[in-house]
Amino acid sequence: MIEYRNVKVALLGAGSVGSQVARLLLEQGDDLAGRAGAGLELTGIAVRDLDAARDVDLPRELYTTDAESLILGADIVVELIGGIEPARTFILQALNSGADVVTGNKALLASHGPELFAAAEQVGAQLYYEAAVAGAIPIIRPLRESLAGDRILRVMGIVNGTTNFILDRMDTLGESLDDALAIATDLGYAEADPTADIEGYDAAQKATILASLAFHTSVPLAAVHREGITGVTHAQVEAARKAGFVVKLLAICERLTDDDGADGVSARVHPALVPLGHPLAAVHGAKNAVFVEAEAAGDLMFYGAGAGGVETASAVLGDLVSAARRHIIGGPGLAESTHANLRVLPMGSVSTSYQIALDVADQPGVLATVAGILAGHGVSVETVEQTTVPKESAGVTRADPAEATATLIIGTHRARESSLARTVADLTTEAVVNSVTSVLRVEGA
Repeated sequence: MIEYRNVKVALLGAGSVGSQVARLLLEQGDDLAGRAGAGLELTGIAVRDLDAARDVDLPRELYTTDAESLILGADIVVELIGGIEPARTFILQALNSGADVVTGNKALLASHGPELFAAAEQVGAQLYYEAAVAGAIPIIRPLRESLAGDRILRVMGIVNGTTNFILDRMDTLGESLDDALAIATDLGYAEADPTADIEGYDAAQKATILASLAFHTSVPLAAVHREGITGVTHAQVEAARKAGFVVKLLAICERLTDDDGADGVSARVHPALVPLGHPLAAVHGAKNAVFVEAEAAGDLMFYGAGAGGVETASAVLGDLVSAARRHIIGGPGLAESTHANLRVLPMGSVSTSYQIALDVADQPGVLATVAGILAGHGVSVETVEQTTVPKESAGVTRADPAEATATLIIGTHRARESSLARTVADLTTEAVVNSVTSVLRVEGA
């Protein structure tokens, strides 16, 4: 048997994930070599500050601030510094030098993915990115390879552990969003500035990657509809539970039909009501899960740790072993399959069912008025629950102290998002409706 020379690996970044990748490379080198077919030689770790505190005690001689020299001497470059720059420049430099690249940089892939994939294809290199979505969960490779011959209809997932942790505590422990967020911050699930998580930016970046893979179409980040969880209240979560649902922040990528009958795709991120019997409803804590609906394969579920240094390092090392095998065997890299060129449809084309909560005047004829507005826009009522609320409890100022309000919770049949938007706009101007207090989409029913 011919022994292949060591494959030289350059690591960019020594944060929580990078330091674990380096540790595992050094500690499990023999095992990894057996799987890859050659030794994986860590030639260096590029960092900004040689003296910064590290999570893992690694040989100091591995560290360097000269990322460019490290890249040019490598067969495989592992980029784990995050952000757009200098990560973009480093990856392009690595690809143009003929090196394969492994990255977990979802923000960069979401904003510059087509540019990076084109650069890789031009030189026959390969860009691997299993760690960019859902941490340790293997979802990129199944979509990219295993399901490439199937027609995927929908990908629906919990892809942000911080928001799932918060919503889960609101549901199971009755905590407020602020209290649950504070605990998430203390435990290290949420950053000091949690905006990227709780406003849905992180999940939207991942939705872009998933949609582009699932439908073989480039889906830009700007086309992803995004809503965060900051508007989710304890009352909504409680009402959801009573109705047989749980609130989850979902990334949803689906194949749709446009008004002309042609296939299109949609990607969106927003809080949603998930039936308690759906597998995603049982995803607790900071776990992630991705539910795939395929025409031939049927329903598939991928579940596990969506973050964490050592967990995400597992996905990085999986890509690294694959890259080393390809390097040894030779041949061009696998180009991205984004040639379907399906139309990316706007949010108004989405069809789902809804739960609408209204604060209304407690008087005869109100329900008929509300139902008439819905019917006028082609939105049919499936369920109605009404609760009368005394004035002093509702916090509504009226001339008559005895006057009361009522809460209407209306469940609808499936309707177009554009129809629902017009319905809500008309409800807000109707005299008997004090306010539209909540609109949540129902997914997975």
